[in-house]
Amino acid sequence: MSFLKKLFGGGKSEEASSKPGKQLEYKGFMITATPFKEGGQWQTCGTVTKIVDGQAKEHRFIRADRFADEDAAADHAIMKGQQIIDQMGERVFS
Repeated sequence: MSFLKKLFGGGKSEEASSKPGKQLEYKGFMITATPFKEGGQWQTCGTVTKIVDGQAKEHRFIRADRFADEDAAADHAIMKGQQIIDQMGERVFS
């Protein structure tokens, strides 16, 4: 049964990051890198968060980019978060 779960996306990633997420405040947003281990490599993943009208809004992103090193994946997630903010700003939450 677990084979079928993995085949159809029901399985979980192999390993979550053991480190606290790398963070960066950027243009009033908070970017948090949350890479996870998948297929023996670290996959780019993170969140973009901002307080809007007294309420925390969050956008989670996952990219196909994978790295052998967790820190490289976290650095890439921070860069992707900055790119999302530059391109979309607060529209990312709609």
